[in-house]
Order: sequence, then structure tokens, then C-alpha cells
Amino acid sequence: MINFEYIEANKEKFRKEFLNAKPFPHIGIDNFCEKEKIELLYSKIPELQTKSADYIFAAEKYEKSKFRDIAPEFEELYKDLTSKRFQEWLKYVTNEDVFIDASFYGGGIHQGKKSSFLDMHADFNYHPLNHKWFRNLNLLLYLNKDWQKEWGGELKLEHKDTGEKSEIDVPFNRMAIMLCRGYTLHGYDPINFPEGRYRTSIASYAYTLVDKPLEAPRTTSWKVKENASPLKKLAAAIWVPAVKIKSMFSKSKTADH
Repeated sequence: MINFEYIEANKEKFRKEFLNAKPFPHIGIDNFCEKEKIELLYSKIPELQTKSADYIFAAEKYEKSKFRDIAPEFEELYKDLTSKRFQEWLKYVTNEDVFIDASFYGGGIHQGKKSSFLDMHADFNYHPLNHKWFRNLNLLLYLNKDWQKEWGGELKLEHKDTGEKSEIDVPFNRMAIMLCRGYTLHGYDPINFPEGRYRTSIASYAYTLVDKPLEAPRTTSWKVKENASPLKKLAAAIWVPAVKIKSMFSKSKTADH
């Protein structure tokens, strides 16, 4: 499924682009998968029914981590993403010692439906079920057929400390790879896709195995717009301690789907 010959032949170029990107290391790679295979996979993507648990910080966002059994094409993509060959390429391009989470916890297919948005945020840093796995990279394979700029949905990037910004367009068969740290804010504004079209991606997350914590554990933290409601601003301010309290009494159900 992955166009290995292409990405391996250009690994020096991609490495340079990734490591030198601002506001933090990231890259968008077009023609990431073989054209005929990814077209066939796209034709078999179902409409998802499970909403993601982003509460007031997102809208009309759906997900399915357990995607590999949908059709043979999904199984092939899964095997390629978790293969040693791909992970060796990923290590070289990003200069990070990483592996793909084979459970796709919180990843898999993501669909943004009508007026969907995702507020700017920094992701959690340790895998909820494997506390020695440090979350290092986000990989997002975009599957937005015939995407037009006016549809919106670009992946917005912002450095939390410097305020420097950038964005990645989200056309069909583009793989976006970005560093994942406490300062790597990302999200997307409300979309305007045509009726029956969804902002679609397949997300995978790369981790590094650590013997001792590299930093204090954190949950997802949110940055809301200046014109956000007082309730939303309050929720963002108390989100991190609130999640810590919640986790004492109940676990996330993300892995169930």
C-alpha cells in the first residue's frame, strides 16, 4: 500500500524538510500510497458512528481505531504502517527512535462531518495503557478526494511558546508527520466540505520506549480562541486537573472501538 520505492528514494529530501520545518518539525508528503490501492481503500471507508471524546473542544468528529478488518486494503495499510521497513524509514526521516503503536489507540480512521472542528491542543505524552511509551510523533494520512482550499480543514500548527504558526493542506493521499511535544499545538477550523463529504484521515502515533520518564505526564491540553465563550475558557483552564481526577475513577473507552 505504501509507496515504499518513492519515499525511500527521497528520504534525504524528506529528512531535511522535516527537521528544518517551522514552527516545529513537520512535513507533508504527497503520493504517499500507491494510487490504485489507496483509491480502492477510499471507496470502502464506512461512515463512522462513534464520536470522539473531545467534548466542547471539537464537533462532529468521529473515530474508529479498529479499522484493519474493514477490508483487505485496510489490513495491507495496517501491516505497512507497523512494518519494520516503514519504521526504519520513519526513524531516519525524523531522527527519532520510534515505533508505531500497533493498537492504534486513539488513532485509526478519523472523520470530521458537517461543520466539524478541532480546537488547538497539545496531545498527551505517555500512552494511557503503556506508561513507558513516550508519544513522539503524529502521522496523519489524509484521504480528502478532490479537496479544495475553500473546503477548509487544513492542519493548523502553532508553537505554544513562540506563537509561530504554519499549516498543512489536507488533499487526498498526503501523509502529514509532526513532532508531538507539549508545545506542538495543532487543530483545524470549522470545515465547509460538500454535502456527503467528510474530512477524513487515518491517524497513527509513534512512540519511543523509555526506561524512566522524560518529563512529567500530561493529558491533552487545549488552547481556545479569544472570542470563545466564558464556559469554554473555564473548561480549558481546568481541563488538565479535571482529567486527572476523572482518571482515578474511570478509564477511557477509546480502545473499545
